[in-house]
Amino acid sequence: MSRAWHRPSAIGGPSEYPVPGTFCLLTGVPGTEFADGSSAPTGGARHVRDQSDGRDAMTASYRDELAEFLRARREAVRPEQVGLPRGATRRRTPGLRREEVAMLAGVSLTWYTWLEQGRRINASDDVLRAIARALRLDEAGTEHLLALAQPPGTAPESLVEAPQEAPSALVRLITSLEPAPAYVLGPRWEFLAWNAAEERLYPQLATLEPPERNLLWVLFCDPSTRDLIVDWDIHARQALAEFRAGAAALRGDPAFHQLVDTISTASPDFARWWAEHEVTAFETRIRRFRHPHAGELTFEYQQLAPVEWPGLRVVVQLPVPGDDSAQRLAVKRWLV
Repeated sequence: MSRAWHRPSAIGGPSEYPVPGTFCLLTGVPGTEFADGSSAPTGGARHVRDQSDGRDAMTASYRDELAEFLRARREAVRPEQVGLPRGATRRRTPGLRREEVAMLAGVSLTWYTWLEQGRRINASDDVLRAIARALRLDEAGTEHLLALAQPPGTAPESLVEAPQEAPSALVRLITSLEPAPAYVLGPRWEFLAWNAAEERLYPQLATLEPPERNLLWVLFCDPSTRDLIVDWDIHARQALAEFRAGAAALRGDPAFHQLVDTISTASPDFARWWAEHEVTAFETRIRRFRHPHAGELTFEYQQLAPVEWPGLRVVVQLPVPGDDSAQRLAVKRWLV
């Protein structure tokens, strides 16, 4: 019986403002004087956070995520990448200094420091895009930064409330793709359905139960996957960066945070790379496997986003023209 029909249940600088003409709203920062002559209350961001209600405490956690992302990406950029000299003196930071990011983005050092400290600062998209350019973020990284800057409750419902079972139409789709391995992923990259070819490629998939029935768990926590995928480290890092690109929409989802905590505990590689906050868009690529029975296999790794269910993904490993990997995988010449 084809596993494609398996559908499991849910489980201070010179100015306190950016460059002229750029809108920036600062709130809750002690002693800040606004353009209309008013000023923020004294007592500091910590006082405001401690006196806030539960929703403000949740908002603070999202600001912290934004701050962590900015710090990680700043430390990943070398001065020479943005046309700055490294200097003769020993640098205390592995990448750019805060003042260098502020200069490149055209904002004050104090303002950027507050932003990176997770203080109560709201910035326009124009300001955030200027910071993204200073940090050399690509389109995916920039969109991730903009998403992290949004307050709680703005995540698309289409991602958070995606179907917990694979729709029958998608099940029929991946079945029709035989002999190419294919599967359906949920918003947290949980396996919702897969075809017989995918199970032949990775037989353990049939025995996994939630929360292990997840692509990230398979990549980082199952030792057999490291042997199966050629250049595992390259593909695992790429997949993690792609997962992070869509993670901002799930920040308020407890199951998402539980997944990250579980895999971080089980996999030192995941924990280390997750802390680097790398973000990238999906890219079609060639992936090779060392299958214990079918030999070395080569497929083109492709992903589709169903318009009707935007929170789901259909992943297919297409045969490469002139290569017989799909046929060899389909032929059962080994004992099981």
